[in-house]
Amino acid sequence: MDLDLTDDQEAIREVFAGFFAAEAGPDQARGAEPLGFDSAAWQRLLETGAPGMGVPEEAGGGGGGLADLAVVAEEAGAHIAPVPIIDHMVTARLLARLGALDDDVLAGTVVAGIALRPAVDAVAMTVPTGAVAGRLVALDGDRLLIVGAAAPGVALANHGCMPLAHRPLDGGTILATGTTALDAHARAVDEWRTLTAAALVGITRTAIDLAVGYVSERHQFGRPIGSFQAVQHGLADLPGLLEGARLLTGKAAWAGDDDDDGVVDLGDNEITEFATLAGMALVFAGEASARATDRSLHFHGGYGFSEEYDIQLFYRRARAWSLVLGDPAGECRRLADRLLDGDRPDGGRAA
Repeated sequence: MDLDLTDDQEAIREVFAGFFAAEAGPDQARGAEPLGFDSAAWQRLLETGAPGMGVPEEAGGGGGGLADLAVVAEEAGAHIAPVPIIDHMVTARLLARLGALDDDVLAGTVVAGIALRPAVDAVAMTVPTGAVAGRLVALDGDRLLIVGAAAPGVALANHGCMPLAHRPLDGGTILATGTTALDAHARAVDEWRTLTAAALVGITRTAIDLAVGYVSERHQFGRPIGSFQAVQHGLADLPGLLEGARLLTGKAAWAGDDDDDGVVDLGDNEITEFATLAGMALVFAGEASARATDRSLHFHGGYGFSEEYDIQLFYRRARAWSLVLGDPAGECRRLADRLLDGDRPDGGRAA
């Protein structure tokens, strides 16, 4: 297992770092609030081919794997891009696997999204792209549905300036039923976990850069505050958290691209199962981003709370993005069930 970026992935990183910096960065994120979606930036993103990048070539896409998409997601997070690229890529891949991908979703001319939790009374609750998606995939009981309807364009209030919305499933078309539906949805949600973890890695990276930049230029008592030991100690552990989150996310993406089922062997400390690694990556990256943005905002002093400074945007999104799937404590309980209960959810047993 080699988690270093390939030459192609380095090229992907360079392209999307430049794109998000120029077209979908903090300035655009400010302007997109409270909806959390910049339609003009999304239209420009279509020119990069990102919406269909993870779709197999035989289905008309770019043929990228999950590890390739994680590179894009990290750059989106590093610039807090106000575009639903993670949800769209995950949904496009799901539809391609089910043979239900249409040209509009492939190209991104229609935003697609997925409801992460099963519907309640035929309503998909708190859908990440619910306010802007023209195609929505949701699990209703043991049926996987796709709903094509005009996006409401209004997000839930006080939900982190994200395009979250409840969506009714009236008129939905059945994509799959039974075990096929449940497995397809679970796989897509694990891909979402992995790519969201990558975005949180990006937030962590930028939070550290902002902190280092500020304490290097801010002077007190005739010297940069970054020269004070208390400040240095407050930042010293953050690069380790960043690399740990990036490695765990990279391992999850690698497992998602691997054809093997993977194993969970706690005795040998070997975990290669995608579903488990995806959850671990999301939890760890969420904690890393929360700590990095907290420290960075703290060392910005009063400026950290000012709208003119970018760190408050990253601080808020680190917390909001970590909560989209629910309380991280619930994710930890899910992991504990998989790792420690003996009888595993997939019918096997933890070694």
